[in-house]
Amino acid sequence: MLNLFSPRKLPWISGSDGEKKVVLTAVEVESLRSEIASLEEREAHLKAQLEHIDEILQSARMSGYLYVRTRWEALPGEPLPLDDDTEVDDWIPRFLVLQGSCIYLYSSSIDLSPQDSTLLSDVVEVGAMPCLMRDGGDTRYCFFISTRHGLRYECSSASKIQVDSWLGSLQNHSDQQSNGTAPDELTKT
Repeated sequence: MLNLFSPRKLPWISGSDGEKKVVLTAVEVESLRSEIASLEEREAHLKAQLEHIDEILQSARMSGYLYVRTRWEALPGEPLPLDDDTEVDDWIPRFLVLQGSCIYLYSSSIDLSPQDSTLLSDVVEVGAMPCLMRDGGDTRYCFFISTRHGLRYECSSASKIQVDSWLGSLQNHSDQQSNGTAPDELTKT
């Protein structure tokens, strides 16, 4: 934290009253002030970042870490893409937030801006997928989100409850969209 004192010992001297004192030059004092100001600025930035994240999560209907991979649907006339889960593990942990009329994908829960997003109005299908058995016998429960642009998000989690919550919330939104109910009228889950 205080780089000034890291490489060497402090210059202690004994005072006339028997107490030990530190003697610093004006340059060392100014360096300490500068470093303290820099740390205070960083602390303020981190507090603002935390408040921003807190606001997002408070207004979100759903949020949490899921393993995600993306696939593109084959265009008409193209062969289906090969998908061999045994060769490549391309499931990447992402922090998903369902907020308002959008699904946001963050690399981490502390990121200020999402890495990707999808409008709920672009979602054409949501459904369960077969469970995956991972190395070590772990089971991952899976679901998918397909968009009208041909992008398919495949999501998984070790928690069946988490997957069921996401599926329920997304299917509830889809049902309310088809019934003409505004997305803002959805209840938080």
